[in-house]
Amino acid sequence: MRRGSFVGIALGLAGVFGLVSSASPPLPPGFVSAFHWRSDDPLFGGFSAIDISVDGAQFVAINDKSAYVSASVTRDVFNRIILLNADPIKNLRDQYGNTYGPYRRDTEGIAITADGTVFISFEQNARIAKFETLADKGILLPKHAAFKTMRRNASLEAMAIAADGTLYTLPERPIAQSNAFPIYRFRDGNWDQPFDLPRRGFFLAVGADIGPDGRFYLLERQFYGLSGFASRVRRFAIGSNQFDHEETLLQTKPGQHDNLEGLSVWRDPSGFLRLTMISDDNFLFLQRTEIVEYRVPD
Repeated sequence: MRRGSFVGIALGLAGVFGLVSSASPPLPPGFVSAFHWRSDDPLFGGFSAIDISVDGAQFVAINDKSAYVSASVTRDVFNRIILLNADPIKNLRDQYGNTYGPYRRDTEGIAITADGTVFISFEQNARIAKFETLADKGILLPKHAAFKTMRRNASLEAMAIAADGTLYTLPERPIAQSNAFPIYRFRDGNWDQPFDLPRRGFFLAVGADIGPDGRFYLLERQFYGLSGFASRVRRFAIGSNQFDHEETLLQTKPGQHDNLEGLSVWRDPSGFLRLTMISDDNFLFLQRTEIVEYRVPD
């Protein structure tokens, strides 16, 4: 989600007055690396979702302007990212073959099936499109009735797909006065809303994935103004009509990383589950595009 001018003003003041210290608190357990990604491509920035391959050697990312990029990953002997070799960034196309206009292009979540079919969620006008490949036209899925009631800048950001093809999504913020995130499930061509996830504190839901262990991972973010962003990852077991066995795997201090919005979960060569996350710099020079990785326990 683009934070707009408020984020820019807050971070700008922090830089001018030296309110954000360069001496960050210790990183949480499991930290592997944080790679600062730069590019001169005019479409570069605003990355909101990432899907990494099962071996961690390549990924696809999408940004807020309905553009996507594929990249190969070079790692060192400790399996930390040291280099990215990215293809040119390309625009997604709608069902008519056109690029998405300014009020239709706020792409936020990505989920890719084993056969390469891609699902992408849009936030300003809450909806999900299906792409046979990212180079093909996007075909809209039917909408759940609740999608029409969601706030334009706080709707479908997090999305994940299970091995059986069941698609899960949720809005960035709880709807109305509820203190829970409604989970929407798409299977056999139909939507239902079987349960909610409890909201813990003031974190917002921004990314999701289903890991190789078959569990649901939720990336959340909280903005602390001059202090920057804090991130949290929770994990749940997937039941027929509930997510349970909630665990908090990771919670960072404000300012330790940038605005992490995309999450992909895989198993590294040592057998550890790994979280790969990407930050949305809101196309602001005061922020940065980071790819951050943590190991987490089974």
